[in-house]
Amino acid sequence: MSCGRPARRRLERHRQHGSTRSRQQDRQNGLGPDDQGERYREYAHSSRVYDKHGGCMSSDPLSNRLLLSLPPRNLKQLAPNLEFIRCQSQQILLDVDASLDHVLFPNSGVISVVAVYADGNVIEMATIGREGCTGVQTFFGARRSSGRLLVQIPGSAAKMSRAAFDRAMKSMPSFRDLMLAYVQAFLEQVMVSVACNGRHSLKERLARWLLMMRDRSDGDAMPITHDLLAEMLGVQRPSLTHAVAELEEAGLILRGRGQITILDRQGLIKASCECYQLVRERVASHLPQTYIDTGVILPRPK
Repeated sequence: MSCGRPARRRLERHRQHGSTRSRQQDRQNGLGPDDQGERYREYAHSSRVYDKHGGCMSSDPLSNRLLLSLPPRNLKQLAPNLEFIRCQSQQILLDVDASLDHVLFPNSGVISVVAVYADGNVIEMATIGREGCTGVQTFFGARRSSGRLLVQIPGSAAKMSRAAFDRAMKSMPSFRDLMLAYVQAFLEQVMVSVACNGRHSLKERLARWLLMMRDRSDGDAMPITHDLLAEMLGVQRPSLTHAVAELEEAGLILRGRGQITILDRQGLIKASCECYQLVRERVASHLPQTYIDTGVILPRPK
């Protein structure tokens, strides 16, 4: 989809001035993106995963916030059990009724947990990024998945076998406590999403969804299509297109070919329903060692 002259001008202004303005606004509002976290970035880039022989298991720095919030000695214990994998756009990582043999800790990108209906239609129940992990059902002893894991934004993940996960839950109190806290945060997200779908307008839900994707990605430009948005929000394409156009006309986002760029994060927050902030606050309450006020994740002190 081509951009008109006004839209191009807005995008150019955003590229020139938006980053500095957004960082200032985000610091004031406690919503800073990952690129504000100098200490976190330095730690993450030094936290590559090594096997028990000292060999590096991945050329990528470890960026999963749950794993990085563990005490360094525990993270070192877990390292030999982590295998890094690539997650491609629209890839189905796990389907309905598949065996829960692994738990994935996203390093980058975004994974959606979707419900699949008999007619083939799907609707999103939750999103997972570097702040969390898949396999919440494994905490309760489930052996098969009741949902589908679908990659929305490509990236990578650290994969841990079910057996290694179960061992860590039994032998590592810090890991068990962290995972139990995450389960509570994840369930909060699901419950708020259910209420949001029945209460708020499509435009508000769209704004919230885009903000959630931005929180879990590395930039304002995200590879998201209208078809994907309509599917995740459970609406018809024409209705979705109208809601996207409203946000664009307000100068909050910019549509492109196969992507959407957020131009005004603070304006999008105002256009969103209260559920966006509510989920952030509740997640922070369950994971105080992982989430701090600026939105940047820092490791625990040694």
